[in-house]
Amino acid sequence: MFGRALTSVLWGMVADRCGRKPVIMFGIIVVVIFNTLFGLSTNFWMAISTRFLLGSLCGILGPMKAYASEVCRKEYQALGMSIVSTSWGMGLVIGPALGGFLAQPAEKYPNLFSKESIFGRFPYLLPCLSISLFALVVSIICCWLPETLHNHNGKGDSCNALEAATTDESNALEGMKISGGNISTSFKSLLKNWPLMSSIIVYCVFQLHDMAYTEIFSLWAVSPRKHGGLNYTTADVGEVLAISGFALLFFQLLLYPLVERNFGPIMVSRIGAVSTIPLLSSYSWIAMLSGPCLFLVVSCASVLKNVLSVSITTGLFLLQNRAVSQEQRGAANGIAMSAMSLFKAVGPAAGGALFSWAQKRQDAYFFPGYQMVFFLLNLVEVLGLLLTFRPFLVEPDLSCT
Repeated sequence: MFGRALTSVLWGMVADRCGRKPVIMFGIIVVVIFNTLFGLSTNFWMAISTRFLLGSLCGILGPMKAYASEVCRKEYQALGMSIVSTSWGMGLVIGPALGGFLAQPAEKYPNLFSKESIFGRFPYLLPCLSISLFALVVSIICCWLPETLHNHNGKGDSCNALEAATTDESNALEGMKISGGNISTSFKSLLKNWPLMSSIIVYCVFQLHDMAYTEIFSLWAVSPRKHGGLNYTTADVGEVLAISGFALLFFQLLLYPLVERNFGPIMVSRIGAVSTIPLLSSYSWIAMLSGPCLFLVVSCASVLKNVLSVSITTGLFLLQNRAVSQEQRGAANGIAMSAMSLFKAVGPAAGGALFSWAQKRQDAYFFPGYQMVFFLLNLVEVLGLLLTFRPFLVEPDLSCT
């Protein structure tokens, strides 16, 4: 995430200058290479270095958000953006699930993988290699993606699309044209665009919450009962997260566009934040259950939490892309990615430290044990909710986009 924070704006500008497709394809190839190298890491610093390079060189998410908003007509933008946020959300739940099922295969599946095999020597290679092979297939499929920064002169230079986009959207947000490739002027105008910047700030707060929650949920699930956890195995956690991922896909593709059409992105985000607060408050009570009842309730809670989180994210994606014109969409999403990555870089460390601290106060009078963890997560969610109201969050003028 730190690497991504350093370079997301740059990749967004490259996508605005030379097209979305080249940046997307390059980013996926980077995933293939460095994700595999991460699985082959032999020490901590090799693992850190490969992850840093992966974050720095893979600028795919910002341009992909811009791409999704451009490839769809306005009435289908909610569907397009929900697919992007669903993919992101599914990655957050299916990724750990794959890790739970496939990590250390020589120990979990000794009949299939021997300790002398490569998967025995590199116990985390199998889940990484699985993702890399999937990304390789995706990179091949991307060859048939159409470019959304259209080339009007037929010479194959997508960089010239900027001039055409400026002509087509001459009535867009004031002061936000790129004239003669003046990137610095354009970047300054983005920073002065309050509908964009306010939605990015709200987005960062919710992403900090989501990243900390993702870290805490798995730790809480595998913690012993005496500390208020569920005493689950990594495979159990993988099953819960896999169920959440498939439910998330169903909701975002079939129901979210309808909900957004009726309530609007801001109201959907508010409903998601308000609903999350009592849900997280119930987690400490869920830990009192056991057996199949516990698995059912935890799975339902995980499904609902991830659906609410991705609904909030999708609504903010829509606001960000509607706040700018096409020629600045890549840079705008790059700014959002850089800011979000800084918050997400803090999320796991903060979540882990908070979880460790909570374990030491099991007998405290005020929110003992993990109750304090979920209470503090709710405070961050309440902050995000408050920021969705005026005068802080300003909805973009749709006539400008």
